[in-house]
Amino acid sequence: MKRTDLVVLAVDDDLINLKLLKSMLMKNGNVKEVVEAKNGSDAIGVLKSRNDIDLILLDIIMPIMGGIDMLKVVRADDNLRQLPIIVLTTDETKKAEALECGANGFLMKPIRNDDLIAKIKTVIV
Repeated sequence: MKRTDLVVLAVDDDLINLKLLKSMLMKNGNVKEVVEAKNGSDAIGVLKSRNDIDLILLDIIMPIMGGIDMLKVVRADDNLRQLPIIVLTTDETKKAEALECGANGFLMKPIRNDDLIAKIKTVIV
């Protein structure tokens, strides 16, 4: 990663997954803050209230608003569409749909720290 002050929005309905992501990201040293959201609807609220989010890590299968629906909302918004989004899921069948909807990358759960950091490096410039 070239940037050393990233603010990452982690979106997952599983609190254990959120804590794991936060731990991996904060250990890396390039992340200043991890903002957590438990579904797509909450994440959209975060994005509308903050303008400092640099990257979204997005689970696909969540209640209220899933990742694919959130991805469509973000990509349709002129102010948000350039945000890099990496999709994280256990459902490989969603990969093509996520990429077609504008995801910048895809990682299968369980996420390995080195895979996460490598994928982030490819989307953050």
